[in-house]
Amino acid sequence: MADEKETPEVPDPDAGAADEVTDAAASVTPEGEDAEGETPEAENPEADEDVLTVDDILNAANAEVQDPSDEHLADLKRITAEYANYRKRTEANRELERERAVGAAVAVLLPVLDDLDRAEKHGDLEGDAPFATIAAKLRGSVEKLGLTAFGEVGEPFDPQRHEAIFQQPSGDVEIDTVADVVETGYMLGGTQLRAAKVVVKTPQ
Repeated sequence: MADEKETPEVPDPDAGAADEVTDAAASVTPEGEDAEGETPEAENPEADEDVLTVDDILNAANAEVQDPSDEHLADLKRITAEYANYRKRTEANRELERERAVGAAVAVLLPVLDDLDRAEKHGDLEGDAPFATIAAKLRGSVEKLGLTAFGEVGEPFDPQRHEAIFQQPSGDVEIDTVADVVETGYMLGGTQLRAAKVVVKTPQ
């Protein structure tokens, strides 16, 4: 009997294509997963760093206010002292400027006050005469502005306050002494507007 010839197997094209698709799918892993199907942790470079919140900043500020350091206390004392000195300088300068302004106005009246002094020496301001009343009002007005007169007979001579226009040697004094006041001196607060012109007795 003749041998039957074996028919060669023809490969199924669909089966080969299915195997290739299966192998390709097995070799591809989803994005973000490793070979075992685990997802690696996202890398965060700032994960280990401390992040300050608004509450943290406020709490730190409150802590400094409640428990100030020695440096802060020293700065506070320094600023307080500087402000106190500034106020003192400002007040002193303000008072000085006020005295200068009032002094400039009062200086115009000094010749009138000199005339009143001469009239008083001559006896023109005695009694209740109208002239005497006007003189009293004028003197009272300038005194309210802070004007004070100086220069009295018998007081020691002071070259800072007196201007000697004549000297008389005398055995009655041991130091230079005012013998007569020719022109009264005036002060306005701490400012000398004019020195007193006087006659001085000097020791022999």
